[in-house]
Amino acid sequence: MKKNLQLICIGLFASFTIVSCTKEAETLIIDSSLPQGAFVVEKSGTFIDQNAAGSMGTAQLGSDEDGKQFLKFGSDFSTGLATGTVTVYFSTSMTFTADPGAGNPDLRLMGIVQDTGEMYFLIDPVLGEAFTHVILWCGTANIPFGYAALN
Repeated sequence: MKKNLQLICIGLFASFTIVSCTKEAETLIIDSSLPQGAFVVEKSGTFIDQNAAGSMGTAQLGSDEDGKQFLKFGSDFSTGLATGTVTVYFSTSMTFTADPGAGNPDLRLMGIVQDTGEMYFLIDPVLGEAFTHVILWCGTANIPFGYAALN
């Protein structure tokens, strides 16, 4: 009985040692909403303020090493009410023209501005050449806060 108990203790100790000495698998988490690798700028523009909203900074259209397209706001980006009430659109012009009943093929919603400074918007599917402007729209006030022409 004593020998069996010794064997069980040795077995448990060996199992514990093997388990505790093995290297844990590393988990690599990739944020798909951010560019992977180098971000290559294809077009850029500077925001023009509208309605005294304080909009300023740069917007860049580009892609990452995986070929995914992104809109990037630079670290100098700022706008009034950057707390979730300003939406970002791509447009074929500097004018926001909504058509709630049928939609407007000349506008494409990108997302919400939740802060100032650098941020990325993943563009999927890829943007067509007709979209030349980024518009900041405040839906609460129903007015534009600014736009940037991408060249």
